[in-house]
Amino acid sequence: MQLNSYLMFNGNCEAAFKFYEQCLGGKMTMMMTHKEAPSTENVSPEWQDKIMHACLELDDRLLMGSDCPPGYFETPQGFYVQISVPQIAEAERLFHALAENGKVKMAIAQTFWSSRFGMLIEWNTKKANSSKHEHTHSYKKIKDICTSLRLIHETL
Repeated sequence: MQLNSYLMFNGNCEAAFKFYEQCLGGKMTMMMTHKEAPSTENVSPEWQDKIMHACLELDDRLLMGSDCPPGYFETPQGFYVQISVPQIAEAERLFHALAENGKVKMAIAQTFWSSRFGMLIEWNTKKANSSKHEHTHSYKKIKDICTSLRLIHETL
């Protein structure tokens, strides 16, 4: 059995996945818009370019996501996506890249359970999508459309 994360976005899935591909590495194996789907008659014109399914392959894991249809998005609560890496320098690089324009909940540092651990709310699609949209980076905006990420380095 393999358990993978599927993230739901409020219209910014494409920008987020382009950023994740740049920051985390891996290979984008799918980025399908609604207009590319076989059946589009029930999709509104303004939703045609939103993402129906995205898939980023990261070693032997998949990070998947899509844009929620209008009226279906709910602010994520009660979960984290965990990223584990073998080197401290890589953990710190990823944490700082994901924290840019985000909100650090717990700064990355050594703990009794890990040589590096940190928690953050990530919101960095402006850099990945600056040619399309300008975003306001207030905490309210972050909270409304964020994906919470927890970065952990497990080797002591």
